Amino acid sequence: METGLVLVNLAVMLLLIGLLFYMQKKHVSFSKRVFTALGLGILFGFALQFLYEPGSKSLTNSVDWFSIVGSGYVKFLQMIVMPLVFISILSAFTKLKLTNNIGKISVLILGILVGTTAIAAAVGIASAVVFDLEAVQIEKGEAEIARAAELEEKFGTVEDKTMPQQILELIPSNPFLDFTGARPTSTISVVIFAAFLGLAFLGVKRKQPEQADLFAKIVASFYAIIMRVVTLILRLTPYGVLAIMTSTVATSDIDAIIKLGKFVLASYIALVVMFGIHLLLLTFAGLNPFTYVKKAFPVLAFAFTSRTSAGALPINIQTQKSLGVPDGIANFAGSFGLSIGQNGCAGIYPAMLAVMIAPTVGIDPLSPTFIITLIVVVAISSFGVAGVGGGATFAALLVLSAMNLPIALAGLLISVEPLIDMGRTAVNVSGSMTSGILTSRITKELDTDEYNSPAKELEVEA
Repeated sequence: METGLVLVNLAVMLLLIGLLFYMQKKHVSFSKRVFTALGLGILFGFALQFLYEPGSKSLTNSVDWFSIVGSGYVKFLQMIVMPLVFISILSAFTKLKLTNNIGKISVLILGILVGTTAIAAAVGIASAVVFDLEAVQIEKGEAEIARAAELEEKFGTVEDKTMPQQILELIPSNPFLDFTGARPTSTISVVIFAAFLGLAFLGVKRKQPEQADLFAKIVASFYAIIMRVVTLILRLTPYGVLAIMTSTVATSDIDAIIKLGKFVLASYIALVVMFGIHLLLLTFAGLNPFTYVKKAFPVLAFAFTSRTSAGALPINIQTQKSLGVPDGIANFAGSFGLSIGQNGCAGIYPAMLAVMIAPTVGIDPLSPTFIITLIVVVAISSFGVAGVGGGATFAALLVLSAMNLPIALAGLLISVEPLIDMGRTAVNVSGSMTSGILTSRITKELDTDEYNSPAKELEVEA
């Protein structure tokens, strides 16, 4: 019986995949196919949620098979992240796009990422206070207790690392190891390695132009091949979104979401407000925020669905370029944004947790000293997260430990963590794109004509 139900579920999934393939053959636009996949995934997921009991083996096995399409797609995207980051930044040097102001560009991108994370912390604090969120309001079940024990174990891996040690983690001692993504800081280490090679290329170009020209042609050839791989992977987006969304909705704990509705609502209001701040910053820079929303919506929808900033990097970079951001700046902003200054995971989330947990140890979360200290700690820790990896979890560990708050209580929201993480990831990606656009605007390298041009389809059909 169980096998039969799994086969039926798989047959429905294959039917939906066939429908998306048919739409592709009929030349339905890429965006429409992605949104169709999103809608079908939500409907199919709710249908599975209605038909099966939570924890049903038939449902679990079905989702396991769905992951071949969903998780497989994300893995393909992650596969190309390191080569894409490396060759794109190196190509920016060979095309003379980062010759004179690489230092200024890096400082601006990092400054905007960390600065917006400080603002995100203030937004998270305000949301937690307005909704009167407290950790004592949440019941501790088996999942929460297990999560608390896991967090305390993880804390042992980061508590002894100082800020200088975390910064040293960014420097590549073995770039070939970092190409495998073996370390939490591998992406930024690859960026640094590519930048060194780019600077070396500029030096060789002055003294040995023939060798430099040959190297530039090799880089251009690799760039063309890797971008072709990106195009091939992006063609799979509708199918990946369908499978990911189906699995997410089908396995969501609806009862827990209803029970913790206030916490979910407060989190999403904070995330929406932070996204609004991104739009305000663009407006203050003299750019049309509605244009940004139109062009950024596909990548934000993907980030929301997949819950992976790294997987969204290829689309992130393409979107920035469609907004007039030069190759080099787009890659720097996208790459740094993977692990530094994440507005959702490293800004809003740990700030809200700190405000919720503070009353349990007799601290007034409305104290000006507490609020100012928390914002500063969050901003600093958002840079330090890159030295330990782990996204929102490690950001929360760093902030709570720095504020002398019990870290185990950070596991209280585990039942709604996937739902909240969807919004956090989208805001993270928006923050990295905003930093790239603003940096280009400040350095006067933004192509405003391209920014204001009509939204185009992602280049996935060629």
